[in-house]
Amino acid sequence: MVEVSIQYTGDLHCDAVHGPSQATLETDAPTDNRGKGEAFSPTDLVATALGTCMSTIMGMKADELGVDLRGMTVSVQKEMSKDAPRRIVGLPSEVHVPLPADSPHREALEQAALNCPVHKSLPAEINRPTRFFWKG
Repeated sequence: MVEVSIQYTGDLHCDAVHGPSQATLETDAPTDNRGKGEAFSPTDLVATALGTCMSTIMGMKADELGVDLRGMTVSVQKEMSKDAPRRIVGLPSEVHVPLPADSPHREALEQAALNCPVHKSLPAEINRPTRFFWKG
C-alpha cells in the first residue's frame, strides 16, 4: 500500500507528498473552474496517470522483448463534461512509437498500453480512444 498525504494550502491549491519517495507536487483548480491554472489540476493528474501508465507498461513489455522505446511520446487530451456533474468524459491519447509499423512486437506493445492498470481502472463512461503511430 502507498500513502499519499495531501494538505490544502488555500486558494484552491493543495500540496501532495508521495510517502515512499517523499516526492511532492502541487495542484490548483483549472481556470475554467475558479482556479488560476498554476499547476496540474486533480483531473489533469488523471490524464497524466493514464499517459505515464501506458508508457511505463509498454516500457516493461519492451524490456521483456529486448526492444528500446527511448524517445516514445504519449499525448493525452482531457475532455470535461459540459453538463453537471463536472467530470472527465474523454481521455483520447496518441502514442508515437519509435519502431517501424511492421515491428513483430507491435501487437504486444499496443496490448500492454491498453491493459495498463490506470486504463483498466477507469470507468467505461470515460471515452479513451488510443491511436498508435509507428515511426521507426
